Amino acid sequence: MKRLSSTRHWTLFATATRYALTEHLRNRFAMVLVALFIPMWTALAFLSVPSTKVRFQLRATGETLTPGGNQLTEITGALNAVTLIIGFMMFAASFSSGRFDRRLAMAGYPRTHLVLAKITSLTLASGVVALYATAFTCMFRVPEQPLQFAAALFCVGLTYGALGVAFGSLLRREVEGMFAIVMISVIDLALQNPLYSSSSDSPIVHYLPAYGAMQASTGAAFSAAPLTRYFAIQLVWFAAVALVGLLAFHRRTHTTMPVAEQPQYLPQQSLLVQQPERTEPSA
Repeated sequence: MKRLSSTRHWTLFATATRYALTEHLRNRFAMVLVALFIPMWTALAFLSVPSTKVRFQLRATGETLTPGGNQLTEITGALNAVTLIIGFMMFAASFSSGRFDRRLAMAGYPRTHLVLAKITSLTLASGVVALYATAFTCMFRVPEQPLQFAAALFCVGLTYGALGVAFGSLLRREVEGMFAIVMISVIDLALQNPLYSSSSDSPIVHYLPAYGAMQASTGAAFSAAPLTRYFAIQLVWFAAVALVGLLAFHRRTHTTMPVAEQPQYLPQQSLLVQQPERTEPSA
């Protein structure tokens, strides 16, 4: 296989990333969810829930907090919106591009560049949605640590986006993935909300996918204490789910063709071709 130059590596990565981002932007339903669902859910959570004080101890800081029920629900609503939207976007993109990714990989397009493109698109989508959700949250109540609040939303978006990629690579029907993402998000966050769940202080919530982000976002909203440990917990969840997604992607794009017979992507050409073997002329 001919070694590609660093410039060609960058070109392949940029091309794959451009197509990944274009696919997200062409998902009109996801764009509508970003534009309308986040402000609507945030506003309804704050305005429709009574402002009765809720007393609970936050593990992240050890403090006893007494926020209003509407403020607490607003935090949960922002997390729920980010997890659903990013999970849906990454699942839809991964599910619809499955066959195309496999054809590209079998034709010789480096799988590393395809994976890096998905990670880049996930990072950018999570960042944009997290900032958008933070901006609307601040319209009703500014968190004590706005940047850390946005970082918590960003980290949980990464986790559920990686979950969407894994489901898109493993599941065979679109409805299965959508249902799985919705149910995991609802159960995950509902069990951690002290306003609705009496089990929010149960040890079992430590093992939920959004535990780190829930602690970090709640602490950032109502406290000035450092929250580094809980960001680390959430990033561990992201790494674990991303590994599952990577293995699923590798399995889906795997080819049993011997390496010597695999087509080679030629930097000088725009097509994926297979180079013929050279034979020495007989004497």
